[in-house]
Amino acid sequence: MARYALGIEYDGSAYCGWQRQSHSASVQQVLEEALCRVANEEIVVSASGRTDTGVHAWQQCVHFESEQSRDLKAWVMGVNANLPNDVAVRHVTRVNDDFHARYSTLGRTYRYWILNHTARSALQHQRVAVVYRELNETAMHDAAQVLVGEHDFTSFRAAGCQAKHARREITGITVCRYKRHVMVQIEGNAFLHNMVRIIVGSLIEVGSGERPVDWLASILAARDRTMAGATAVPYGLYFMGPHYDPAFGIPDWRESLLSVSGMP
Repeated sequence: MARYALGIEYDGSAYCGWQRQSHSASVQQVLEEALCRVANEEIVVSASGRTDTGVHAWQQCVHFESEQSRDLKAWVMGVNANLPNDVAVRHVTRVNDDFHARYSTLGRTYRYWILNHTARSALQHQRVAVVYRELNETAMHDAAQVLVGEHDFTSFRAAGCQAKHARREITGITVCRYKRHVMVQIEGNAFLHNMVRIIVGSLIEVGSGERPVDWLASILAARDRTMAGATAVPYGLYFMGPHYDPAFGIPDWRESLLSVSGMP
């Protein structure tokens, strides 16, 4: 029985999220079905983290075990041939039994893309959030820095969040502009349900001038979800990928990034 790690890219627009659901198609479902066809056996995958309905992934990582002995390229080509066009395997790595896609993760990175323009984009439909009023990205960046470190993020978790506690560590937040786009990048050890989208929704209020730069500090201290901004729409959010010990040999998501002004 061999263990493999897959790097998966997907457009989440047509799915109910990563995790299997009885009522709608999920990314996990279509991936496992493709793997089963290639391996000719039942395959169940474990992922580095879940994504919600409409959220995209630049490099989700999963692991699975199989009795089939195949060349790594054959796994990539075979699984991709059985996947829909909006889900793709980017790489496969043979890993030892100590590796676990979720529990071996050292951290995770998300990016949120905002088209800050007076008109929407047809080509970026369901790929970015659209904010028509002018955003001050410098104010957003400054406001976000209070969240860096280990804190109780109760104010930034969804009401239905099932995490046992709200303490998380954010290791870095950057807000910057690329012409008409504003990008928010958040790195941390783990995230609560809707945490990134609630942070972004709050930062948008700061960027638009509706709230002062120090507003996020008061939200964080309140530990009250009703004090924060609205949850930003899902389709501007990209799970860029997890971080692992280099000893596992899994390609880092940053190795395949687009140009600095591109997406994601």
